[in-house]
Amino acid sequence: VLIISVSFLGVQSNSWSVHVPSDVTGEVGKMVILPCTFTHPYKTFDRTLTAIWRIKEPYNGTVVFKCVSQSSSELCKTAVSYKNKYKLLGNPRHKDLSIRIDNLTWSDSERYFCRVELSGDIHDKYESRNGIKLHLIAAPRIINITVSSNRDHTFQAHCTAEGEPVPTLTWTGPPYSNLTSTTSMNHRVTKELQYLTHDGKYTCTAVNSHGRAEGAVYFYKFKASNSSFFLILILVPLGIKVLILLVILGFTIFSRGGPSSAPSILARPQLQDSTYENFDRRLVGSQTLPTERRASR
Repeated sequence: VLIISVSFLGVQSNSWSVHVPSDVTGEVGKMVILPCTFTHPYKTFDRTLTAIWRIKEPYNGTVVFKCVSQSSSELCKTAVSYKNKYKLLGNPRHKDLSIRIDNLTWSDSERYFCRVELSGDIHDKYESRNGIKLHLIAAPRIINITVSSNRDHTFQAHCTAEGEPVPTLTWTGPPYSNLTSTTSMNHRVTKELQYLTHDGKYTCTAVNSHGRAEGAVYFYKFKASNSSFFLILILVPLGIKVLILLVILGFTIFSRGGPSSAPSILARPQLQDSTYENFDRRLVGSQTLPTERRASR
C-alpha cells in the first residue's frame, strides 16, 4: 500500500469575509478607532501576512497604513503610517486589523478600506468593498474676526468660525443696522455685520450641538473734532517746550553779552569827544590864549 503524505499550508474551514461598520464618528483634535475583522479559509497560517488600509476608494486608493508579519510568532511591523498618525491596535494573526488614528483633522474625513494579504503558494488577498466612512464633529471655534472699510467709507465687521455641525453665528453689541450676510462652505461659516455706526465692542457668538465660542472686536470711528483735540494735545506741549527753549537761549545770550555791552552803551556819548577833537580844541585854545593876553596888554 502506497501512502502519500501531503502537507498543506492550511486546512480550509470558512470562506473569506471582512467585517467593518459602515460609519464611525470622531472629534477633531482627538483620536478614533476604525474596527476591522476578517475570516480566511484556513485553520492555521504561518506565512507572511500583510495588513493594509486605504482611503478614498478600494483597491486603488491611497495607502495610509501598512504592516507586515513574516510568521505567526512575529508582530506586524509597520511599513507605512501616513504622517505617523496611524497605529495598529488589533492582531492580524488573530484576524483583527483595527487601527487608531491620532490627532484628527478635517482632512481625515474620508472613506477607509481595510485589506489583508496572505502570501503562500497562492497569494490570497481580500479587501472590504464598501469601507468605513469617517465622520468628524467639532465644537465651534472662532478663527477670524475683523473690521474693514469700503471705498464709500462704510465699515463692516466679519466673523468666521468652524465646527461640525456648522455653527450658527450671532452678533451682539452697540446698536447697529441689523444688516448681515452669511456665507458657508463645508464646516466653515462667515457672517458680516454691515454699516457699523456706533463705537464700542462687537461680540460674535458661535453655537452648535457640541458647544459655543465667542470672539470680540472693538470699533472706534475717529471724528474731526476728536482729531483736532488730539492735534491740540500734541502741539500745545511742543509749543511750550519751544517757548522754554527760546527763553533759556535768550537768557544765555544776555548773560554772556550783558557785562561787556553795558559800559560800551554808557560810554557811547563820550566817543564823540575823540582824541582828535580834543586835540583840535587844545590846539585852538593854545592859539587864542596869547591873542587874548595881547589884547589885555
